[in-house]
Amino acid sequence: MDPKSRYQQERNDGKEQRAIAIVDAATTVFVQKGIEKTTMQDVAKEANIGIATLFRYFPKKEKLVVAVAAKRTELTFEAFRKVTEEPGTALEKIERLMDYFIADVKRPDNPNIKFMEDFESYAAHSLEPLEDIESFNEIYRATSREYSKIIQEGQRDGSIRSDVPVAETLTTIINVFGIFSRKLSLQNNILTFVSDLEAERQLEILQRMILDYLRNRS
Repeated sequence: MDPKSRYQQERNDGKEQRAIAIVDAATTVFVQKGIEKTTMQDVAKEANIGIATLFRYFPKKEKLVVAVAAKRTELTFEAFRKVTEEPGTALEKIERLMDYFIADVKRPDNPNIKFMEDFESYAAHSLEPLEDIESFNEIYRATSREYSKIIQEGQRDGSIRSDVPVAETLTTIINVFGIFSRKLSLQNNILTFVSDLEAERQLEILQRMILDYLRNRS
């Protein structure tokens, strides 16, 4: 690589690292203050940069919000992809995915759950589609494609009972389990009907019920 190309590469790498640092700083502030109450000045302060620098990378707050959401969703995609590529039956992989959601609940400092709940509300109340939302949607679709691979395995390997519509059932199950785990995590500090039944234990019970329902016993 010639000196000019090397310089340009180093410059691009530096910009990418700065953008990553800004997104990380924004995640911290969004989780602490909420998306609506966070200002771009708050993010610049957390990232230890000037407000003008921040606006060069993210001209609008909603662009930064979507960038954070895309990064958080990418973590879920990587978890799904890892499970998809591991050996095992479809039923075993469904169990591992539910373990992933349970592990999220175990982490009180996990920014994923709180931010994504806030992001969905923020996006729902936006009068127009968020700018750059397609970058988030594409990662979400990629995650769905990874899960579809498990569904297809379930239709072939015989680990899941054959008297239920596999695709519809597995899609419903993972959505319900994911939403329930997020709600329980958010309610960890709120009294529930049975306050001594921990969120983790509730999810483990639901997980066992689902796996018992899906398992092919023939």
